[in-house]
Amino acid sequence: MKIICVGRNYSEHIKELNNATPENPVIFLKPDTALLKDNQPFFIPPWSKDMHYETEVVFKIGKPGKFIQEQFVHKYISQYTVGIDFTERFYQSNLKAKGLPWELSKAFDGSAVVGQWMDYSMESVDFQNIDFSMSLNDVIVQKGNTKDMIFNLNKIVSFVSEFFTLKTGDLIFTGTPVGVGNVHIGDKLKGFINESCLFEFEIK
Repeated sequence: MKIICVGRNYSEHIKELNNATPENPVIFLKPDTALLKDNQPFFIPPWSKDMHYETEVVFKIGKPGKFIQEQFVHKYISQYTVGIDFTERFYQSNLKAKGLPWELSKAFDGSAVVGQWMDYSMESVDFQNIDFSMSLNDVIVQKGNTKDMIFNLNKIVSFVSEFFTLKTGDLIFTGTPVGVGNVHIGDKLKGFINESCLFEFEIK
């Protein structure tokens, strides 16, 4: 199982971090040990100095595919949810400044939160128009809609499948909107698609 993540996919988030708008999807991977599910608590690693949440819509691949054309992407999606791409911002900034990969700041244990999965069908879900949000201690801090993605899911899956064979169960994190921020021990996070709460856990 691969966890495939997209960076810099919402314009306002790009602005808040002073990044350049990419010409193609910015892709990075997380190992399966990064997966955090079933509302388990997130433990801030002892080496962390500035841990940030990044709320994202996550899609699950339902069957293997390679060189998937954009118009057929819907046939490869089985489920979707809301999740968090935890990012250690201090480490990320230092790694980026040195031209080094981001993995130490992005792919550590527990850094890929996923909520309760919902089944996808083209008839009932428009994955180009999904409202999602996250609350921190019952205050909404991030809100987004997949229609605002720079690269929509069709483009992401088609692009990624040129490089990696997608397999059943692979996850795709699609990027975060504006409003990222740090977390502290004792914080409580809840993630929503529309009005449905799909994850709820504590920072420890």
